[in-house]
Amino acid sequence: MTRQNKKNREEAKEYILKIAKEHDVKFIRLWFSDILGMLKSFAITVEELERALAEGMGFDGSSIEGFARIDESDMVAMPDPETFQLLPWRPRERHGVARMFCDILKPGGEPFEGDPRLALKRNLKRAADLGYIYYVGPELEYFYFKDASGTEPLDVGGYFDMTPLDMATDLRRETVLTLEEMGIDIEYSHHEVAPSQHEIDMRYTDALTMADNVMTYRLVVKEIAIKHGVYATFMPKPVFGMNGSGMHVHQSLFKGKSNAFFAAKDKYFLSKTAKCFIAGLLRHAPEITAVTSQWVNSYKRLVPGYEAPVYLSWAQRNRADLIRVPNYKPGREEATRIEYRSCDPACNPYLTFSVMLAAGLEGIEKEYDTPEPVEENVYEMSEEERKKRGINTLPANLSEAIQLTEKSKVVKKAMGEHIFNAFIKNKKIEWDLYRIQVTDYELKRYLPIL
Repeated sequence: MTRQNKKNREEAKEYILKIAKEHDVKFIRLWFSDILGMLKSFAITVEELERALAEGMGFDGSSIEGFARIDESDMVAMPDPETFQLLPWRPRERHGVARMFCDILKPGGEPFEGDPRLALKRNLKRAADLGYIYYVGPELEYFYFKDASGTEPLDVGGYFDMTPLDMATDLRRETVLTLEEMGIDIEYSHHEVAPSQHEIDMRYTDALTMADNVMTYRLVVKEIAIKHGVYATFMPKPVFGMNGSGMHVHQSLFKGKSNAFFAAKDKYFLSKTAKCFIAGLLRHAPEITAVTSQWVNSYKRLVPGYEAPVYLSWAQRNRADLIRVPNYKPGREEATRIEYRSCDPACNPYLTFSVMLAAGLEGIEKEYDTPEPVEENVYEMSEEERKKRGINTLPANLSEAIQLTEKSKVVKKAMGEHIFNAFIKNKKIEWDLYRIQVTDYELKRYLPIL
């Protein structure tokens, strides 16, 4: 840590202690993520806050997915002072509650290699060493249902519908206000394609801040839903025959205040850096998909016909492609970006941003050739035509995805060996548990005839 960083951290500590006292904060929740992107937390009292900021707080990591074995379970949660926020849905007048995201350390103070937040920091440093800052703007979709036991919707609206002031609309409004109260800038919100499917879009920012914001976003959506007696889910494909929920991720690299993706004289207004980044994502997309779409259910969404990408192609206007480049608007050079469309909102954002950045940087460093854009509807092409044009596909299920990821040097480097091995092990277990199930489909189809 540099002298300036130490000074900034000390100033942040003093500010937090002051704010906690002013708002009568009694409890501080320390947040962190396991390898699957599940939010983990434990609470300390305000009396322990100063010590926590200086030394971190010890906890047992043996039961945290992807962390440590029982014989090396001692972990330390070191709060990041810049992430201190009051929780608006908890008591405010007396004995308030705040949260801070934590970096996970070993007892000796060394960074713990199983911490997804550390993995993202490591990949961001790789970008920084090349002179880049990585910005992302994810669009998370989700559903509201009457309860967690079924998929009865709260509304029957469609894309961008101006639905009446029903519960779903009010829930979305309250969620936006709560997120903004927690310091997360919101660009807009709207009804999505499927009944009771919604989307709230956060303003783009650096990838580490955004990964923390995604974790906060998912919790806030669920907390507001629970408050009103309903259920919100980020399950990628909860309803057969309807669109699933995606997390389209808009990405760009900056050098200082200049967008490294913009080129004024290029046909697509894309620099060589941007095109190589696209090429890296396209080449490595199959092997990163187990991370960006990490659940068995994720692959029920990644099928043709429901606005989810399946084929490895890019374009400007065609939303059937894996990568879309939004059209350039004069005077908005800083908004030049690419949109990666296969991720879903149930992923681990720290690892997802890590592997996408790693894939893009591979393309830049090795100067991958960028294929021509595909503006035609890829879904309507014959298999022969797609093959002729070199358009490959994403893996069809989690098993295929795991096999590709397991062989990937890019993913292993991006995650680090500890997370990589734990992730692969967990996903293999999930697939084995899934494949031995007897489903309703099998019973309905085969029992009457076999």
